[in-house]
Amino acid sequence: MRPELQLSLQFADARHRALLPRHRVARWLRAALAVPGQITVRIVGAEEGLALNRDYRGQDHATNVLTFDYQQAPEVIADLVLCATVVESEAAQQRIDIAAHYAHLLVHGALHAQGFDHVEDADAALMEARESALLVALGFADPYRRGRSGRRTQATRPGEGS
Repeated sequence: MRPELQLSLQFADARHRALLPRHRVARWLRAALAVPGQITVRIVGAEEGLALNRDYRGQDHATNVLTFDYQQAPEVIADLVLCATVVESEAAQQRIDIAAHYAHLLVHGALHAQGFDHVEDADAALMEARESALLVALGFADPYRRGRSGRRTQATRPGEGS
């Protein structure tokens, strides 16, 4: 049984609303949670994404997902902010389905909210392995496996680039 989830789903940018019904977003987040959670997911446009990334990370560009984690135990309390324009652009560049990319970014953000990180290579490998296992279990392709070589690439790591 998956942990309980209280989900608030907000669309400041509604372009992908049809791809993100509440039950689908909840399923993806529950898969990533090890403990109960209260999570707000906010889908924003480029302007809000840029402002948040600049104000909270000091980076002058919108990014795909920002995680604001307030508590990790005994339950996760967090806000996940996804920039629709960046998600759409990355999905097109990587030639993947937009919904699959949202699933990846939501799982990624939920793992960050539980203390996972990818600053150090060893931590990144652990986080990426967890993301891959969760996404495959949800019926998606491994987001870090590209081409025949099967090599993982840091270029596709959420939160970097864009």
